[in-house]
Formats: sequence, C-alpha cells, structure tokens
Amino acid sequence: MAGADGLVLRALRGPEELDLFRALPYTLDDELADDLAEGRRRPSWMWVALHGDRVLARVAWWSWPGDAVPALLDIFDLDDAGAAPAGPVATATGPDPCGTGPDPFDAGVRLLRAASSAVLPDGAHPGYLRFLPPGWRADPAERRVVESRMAALEWTGARLLVERLRWEWTPHDADGPGALERGAGPVRGPAALTFRPPRDRAELLGLMTAVLDGTLDAHSRAELGRVSAREAAVRQYEEELVRYRSPREWWRVAVLPGGEPVGFVIPARNDYHAIIAYLGVVPVHRGRGYADALLAEGTRVLAAQGVPRIRAATDLGNTPMSDAFRRAGYRNFADRIDMTWD
Repeated sequence: MAGADGLVLRALRGPEELDLFRALPYTLDDELADDLAEGRRRPSWMWVALHGDRVLARVAWWSWPGDAVPALLDIFDLDDAGAAPAGPVATATGPDPCGTGPDPFDAGVRLLRAASSAVLPDGAHPGYLRFLPPGWRADPAERRVVESRMAALEWTGARLLVERLRWEWTPHDADGPGALERGAGPVRGPAALTFRPPRDRAELLGLMTAVLDGTLDAHSRAELGRVSAREAAVRQYEEELVRYRSPREWWRVAVLPGGEPVGFVIPARNDYHAIIAYLGVVPVHRGRGYADALLAEGTRVLAAQGVPRIRAATDLGNTPMSDAFRRAGYRNFADRIDMTWD
C-alpha cells in the first residue's frame, strides 16, 4: 500500500528480501534467517516502510515454531539518521516540511498501524520487547533511540509494562555458584535441601500457583489482574514451560529433610540459549536463602550439559532476585523494556 506522499507500507515478499529488512540494524538481525527457516517468523509478519529505496521503519513479530499467530513483537526500528532534528512530531500526517519525504517517526506509526491490522487477528496485540545495553539511559544517543520507539508505540496505544535486567553466566566467570563446585549432591543452606524433578504436573502447578502470592514480577501481577493464580499458573505451564524442547528431567523441586517442597527452578533451553526459565520460592519459606540454592542447582544442571552460557532475566524492581544472580556469579549484560497494549 502506498500513500499520497509516496510512502509504501508492505510485508516482505520472501527471505530474499532480508537484506532490505536489515537496512535498519538491531541486535536480533543475525537470527532472522534461522528464525524464518525454523518457522519462528514469516515474511508476512515482517513489514517495512519504504520511500523510494530508503527504509524509514520496519516491524516484525515472532512466534513459537509453527504457531498461526504471533506471540511477540520484538523488532521495531526507525531510520534515526533521517529523523527530524527536533525529535518526533505530534501526528502521523505525511511529508515533512523540508521536502525530504515522510518523517521516519510518522512512517513508523503508520507502519505499526497498517501491519498490525494485517497481521493480528481481532486486533489482539501481543507484547513488545526491546533489548538494550546496560545503563542505556546514561548514553544520550541510545536513550533517544529507545524513547523514539516507545513514543511511536504509545501512539498506537501501547504503554510501558516493566523494565527488566538480563543476566548471563559462563563457565569462565570467576565467581560461579557453589553448587557447581560441590557437584550433584545436596546444596547446603540455612537447612539442608535436596533436589528432585517434580513428581508430576499437578505438583509443579501447585507450586507455581503458590509462588504467585506476593510475586514481584510485573507480568505475573498483570496476569493476576485478569485471571486467578491457578489459571495464570496453568497458562504459563502450557504456553511456555512445556514448549521448551529440553528435557523436563532437568526441572527441579527443592525439598527439606522431611520432604516439604520450598520452591522450584526450571532450567531449560529455548531456541537460542540455555536459560533459567522460572524460579520461585513458596511464600512461607522466603527470606531464608533458598533462592540462592535453587539458582545454584539450576545453573549446575545446565552447566553439566556443557553449555557456553546461561541466560536469565528479572524485573528491574525485583531486587532480591537480582541480588541472587549477582551472588551466583551472573553479570547484568543487557537490559530490556516490555510494553503492552492491555
């Protein structure tokens, strides 16, 4: 589709147009070809705003392999070099007064609206996320990049949900968790813990439901505003955890000597990295150091597979979990913003 100002908004015609899509760079560009080949993306979910042969904006959605609808909007970029010096304009109306073509901010808003209308069924927007360098606000150029995209998304009805910290552990980190040094035996904390896989789906769902009481996680809190804790646990189990291709035998429940579970950790592999997918401590047992022991055990399980790195994320405001990652030898290698249309 083309506007009176010559702006063309369209999906990619196929993988052969990846170079066109990569005209605006972002950290996920190296994954795009594999994502298309594995069914995590589709050309029809990857759109560009073109003025002549110049890419002014681009947008792309991601899904679990083979899903019919996107699960996430994770690429949205503007041609920052061509943006108006005064910053984003107030409306998406067309050509800029300088005669150089549509403003990239305006083009981005128009692209978001057109692509969302074509790609998303019933206007149901999945969330948006963007990966950022740590401490991005301290860099004026990076801050302008982030805030321009957030502003464009806000024009389509999105709002900031949460900022998150991304964590990474590698075998070369000097301060690795003690569980790796002790091997596969019990991890000692305030009380002796042992670890075993969940007995069954019901046990894990019960623990997942319990740890939502008092959770600091913004996504979980938002979900609890819509459904019960049990329903939220079932959704996360069915829509995320069981879809990881790694063995469920890696999952661990931490138990006291008498057999009482105090929490769980879900070590896994997504399509890109080994990850700590989920970790929770039952409310009555919080504040006793069990998160450290669970994180150490999850890290040990993954390290035993010879993985080059382990990644995880937690909300900026979840100080206890961030402290646990630091104590375990993880480093904050990147940040992230999450936005929602709810």
